Amino acid sequence: MITVLIKYKGINGNAAKFAKEMQDLGLVAQIRQEEGNLGYEYFKPYEDEETVLLVDRWVDQGALDKHHALPLMGEIAKLREKYDLHMEVLKLTEIKDNKDAKFIRK
Repeated sequence: MITVLIKYKGINGNAAKFAKEMQDLGLVAQIRQEEGNLGYEYFKPYEDEETVLLVDRWVDQGALDKHHALPLMGEIAKLREKYDLHMEVLKLTEIKDNKDAKFIRK
């Protein structure tokens, strides 16, 4: 499993406006229906009104690569430009060993 964390930063509430427009245009629903998508959710940190965090989860790199190759990525890029957003991106992979299991409460 791969999780991509994207921190969108803007001014004047633009990051939240971007996330709302993604929802309103149906792009979020479309991404959630893609084969291999495990989740696509936006969150707002309460300490920072100008940031939105996207948690984007995929079964594997192949599914993520297919997503990135779709025409809808061009639509998303245009929206980022429209709202003048800047991004920080972190890609995480699943813990495959038990070294950290003692720290995880299920």
